[in-house]
Amino acid sequence: MHLAFLNLSFKGFPTLNMQRQLLGLTLAATSISGPAFGLSLSEAMGHALAHDPTFLAASQAREAGQEKRVQGRANLLPSVGATADARKLDVDGAPRKLDFRNYVVSLNQPLLDLAALRLAQQGSQTAIAADAAFGTARQDALLRLAGAYFDVLNAQEALSVTQAEKKAIAEQLESAKRSFEVGTATVTDQQEAQARFDLILASEIRAENNLNVKRQALGLIMGQPLPARLPDLRANLQIPAPTPMNAEDWVAQARAANFVVLRATADQERARLDVSRQAAGHLPSLDLVAARSRSSETSAVSIGQPSADSNYVGLSLTVPILAGGATTSLVRESSALHNEARHKLDAAKLLAEQTARESYLNVVAGLAQINALRAAERSSQLALESNRLGYEVGVRINIDVLNAQQQLFAAQRDLAKARNDTLLASLQLRAAVGGLGPADLESMSQLISAK
Repeated sequence: MHLAFLNLSFKGFPTLNMQRQLLGLTLAATSISGPAFGLSLSEAMGHALAHDPTFLAASQAREAGQEKRVQGRANLLPSVGATADARKLDVDGAPRKLDFRNYVVSLNQPLLDLAALRLAQQGSQTAIAADAAFGTARQDALLRLAGAYFDVLNAQEALSVTQAEKKAIAEQLESAKRSFEVGTATVTDQQEAQARFDLILASEIRAENNLNVKRQALGLIMGQPLPARLPDLRANLQIPAPTPMNAEDWVAQARAANFVVLRATADQERARLDVSRQAAGHLPSLDLVAARSRSSETSAVSIGQPSADSNYVGLSLTVPILAGGATTSLVRESSALHNEARHKLDAAKLLAEQTARESYLNVVAGLAQINALRAAERSSQLALESNRLGYEVGVRINIDVLNAQQQLFAAQRDLAKARNDTLLASLQLRAAVGGLGPADLESMSQLISAK
């Protein structure tokens, strides 16, 4: 992003028009070097997933977590090692110098080791938890992107409606001035229209600044400048109702498949296995051991002595007898941690249930609100036309027309926000049951694309 630095000087505080010009230049500066075409939701998602450092860090954490499965399994597999030992012995006053060499290759295979088995199982649970943590991070990244994208759409629509309202008020102001000049209206009508026009100018500045802030936030997530304007939603957009249309079905899915619940479940199982692993410190372990060694010894007077080879295969039994109470303490500690993990799992299920139910209700209420606001928009349009006609024939005053205009544009702003909020709530509902992925944003991008 390239920023243009402006050197403007003026005496005193800038006028309202100058402030609006500065804000307009700021908006233009944020779009320099950005693409001229619209940016769909799916395209924004591609940029975000390739740039978002939080998501990229979660991806690497997942890869690291997968290695715990391999590391845990390694404790159950045979291990082979080799050692080489070479020594020279020179004793003061002795006529001989000894040269000793020893080579050993050994193999160790655990046969009975409950601690190693539990450690391997813990590694698998750690990998499962890493997968769930990554799923959560990916959903969070998608929701951050979608939220920022719809924030820009909301800000765009709010600015467009505000500018349309300003144009309508300006026309009404001119009409009031003409009516006053010919004596068919009072000066109060003109003053009321002028007051509304001044207020809408302030609202336009606020809307422009809000759009600038939202564009900056989305640009940071994507890691690149935005086009001059995001594409508008389809005018005839029909948001599908959630399937199934039953909150309890969504709650049941959330308690079973929510990524936070899955991670808490893996953590609880890993803690349970750790209790058994620590308790295994009281039990004996049995290993299969095998080794082959070769040793040779030479001296200054006896060179070339034959080497001695040896091979052995056997069993090694280790029986713990006394550990100073450490093992018992470790068992108590892991038991307390297991209880903690169980309570965290219960809390995760409750949170998933609350999130799923809340998201479902938001979607259902949003759909109902959209229908109500569409009806309000139509009735407000009819009311405005009636008030304009009444003003022309003298049965309505200017303030009636201004109020009708304000009501219509407020309904349009609320309708646009309700649509965007409902779309985001539907994504949040999918995330609550662990089902939100890039394909969902691809489908929504096709659903909302303007046609």
